[in-house]
Amino acid sequence: MRAGDRQAVQALLCDVLGEDVANELVDWFNAVDLTPRFARGELYRADLRELNELNYARFEAKLEQRLAELRAELRAELAGLRAEIRTELQEVRTEVHQGNTALERVRAELLRWMFGFWVTTFLGVAGLLIALNNR
Repeated sequence: MRAGDRQAVQALLCDVLGEDVANELVDWFNAVDLTPRFARGELYRADLRELNELNYARFEAKLEQRLAELRAELRAELAGLRAEIRTELQEVRTEVHQGNTALERVRAELLRWMFGFWVTTFLGVAGLLIALNNR
């Protein structure tokens, strides 16, 4: 492999895996190239296993960190939403109470008008009955 190709592969690995992991992979590939051919098989397997375990441990730690950050973010968002819902609910309760008060006023006024209607109707009917009885 030419030096230019190696640099292109290293740049691609840096973009995909991150600089630390890419550098480790390049160093490992360089070490494999320098070992004698008969020892490469055993070295390759052991180093690859070790490298995989290290990368998995890093990945797992980074994943746990990101999950913890996400949980904290979600908790903060939920707390904000709960506060917002409580505020809105209190406003709705206030509006309902005001609506109930307005309905009570309308009911009282309606009862007054009904009483006035029935009293005048009763007086009219009573007057008519008295007038018919006197004839």
